[in-house]
Amino acid sequence: MSGKTVQEAFRAYVCQTSAAPLGLDVIRAEGAWVHTRDGRHYLDLLAGIGVNALGHAHPEVVAAVREQAGRYLHAMVYGEYALEPQARLAERLAEVAPPGLTQVYFTNSGTEANEGALKLARKATGRRRFLAFENSYHGDTCGSLSVTGRAVYRQPFEPLLPGVTFLPFDDAGALDAVDDTVAAVIVEPIQGEAGVRVPGGEFLPALRRRCDETGALLIFDEVQTGLGRTGRLWAGEHWGVTPDLMTLAKALGGGMPLGAFLGRPELMATLSCDPPLSHVTTFGGHPVCCAAGLAGLNVLLRERLSERAAQTGARFREGLRRIGGVEVRGLGMMIGWELESAALTARFAQEALAREVIVGWTLHSDRVLRLLPPLNLTDAETDLALDRLAAALAAAL
Repeated sequence: MSGKTVQEAFRAYVCQTSAAPLGLDVIRAEGAWVHTRDGRHYLDLLAGIGVNALGHAHPEVVAAVREQAGRYLHAMVYGEYALEPQARLAERLAEVAPPGLTQVYFTNSGTEANEGALKLARKATGRRRFLAFENSYHGDTCGSLSVTGRAVYRQPFEPLLPGVTFLPFDDAGALDAVDDTVAAVIVEPIQGEAGVRVPGGEFLPALRRRCDETGALLIFDEVQTGLGRTGRLWAGEHWGVTPDLMTLAKALGGGMPLGAFLGRPELMATLSCDPPLSHVTTFGGHPVCCAAGLAGLNVLLRERLSERAAQTGARFREGLRRIGGVEVRGLGMMIGWELESAALTARFAQEALAREVIVGWTLHSDRVLRLLPPLNLTDAETDLALDRLAAALAAAL
């Protein structure tokens, strides 16, 4: 070892993806709190970008990880062995998923889940085109990036998948573009990286009808919105819409890396023939990650955290409106807080961090703060967060 500090090693050897990473030197995290080597204690309102829906290191999740790690780790590539944690998590998801989505393919991440869903859509329909939406975000691998609706992220890596058309989000009048050449339409029920954009009441039902009319599959990317984040277990429930395929990640693993796509059995069977092993993964559905995911899902359901997210999120949004800014958007504990300018937003984020509160931007808007707190944030923590955010905005102004 070189004798470098953790910060020095981080800067020297870990590939940097921004010019100014936060660089918090984390030594411990519990619940809504992140503790750093310099003795500071941060209230985490980003929760690992929605991953830690139960907060950091939930005791039941940690216990499940320890127990499974003592039994076995990796045993065989996905789908070859009947692994209890994997089978039980798939069973539990099938019980609570939107109607009919009873088979699960596990991946390592959200972008891999979207890759698998896109492949399945092409194979199942025999069609090649995809429709997606402007300002959408579906991941950074080449297929997922192809259906991500911001040219600034796509252009450096082109050519990507051909045959992708982008439509305006929340515009039912544009849906005539869905025709019988389209394999699938992929959509976030609420656009996250675009600044937490919630569609009106007609858009998603109209999209469902148009896909039914043309035979295109409807893919809901619930990587960020799923598992209680919006005040319902699945965001699509707000509009009464069931997709053909649904992708998950982030909160799915209880803090461990885990993604999945779910669909009807007749669709999912497409991956087992012509040829067999049409989609494979070595580590997807890792037993330790699935044990963590099952423990976390059981906590979320038992403690009715979807309902708590709806209640606490409404209180949080109302508190932010009293503090100020241009607009507060969102559902449940998925909140976008738009300020007057990019410069003010940058100053605010610095002032919040100085007051030991972690917030984040969205990729597609430098004026929108993203808040994705743990779903079990306490009332006292909510009040403390609002007090600190109010002080940070006053200082930034």
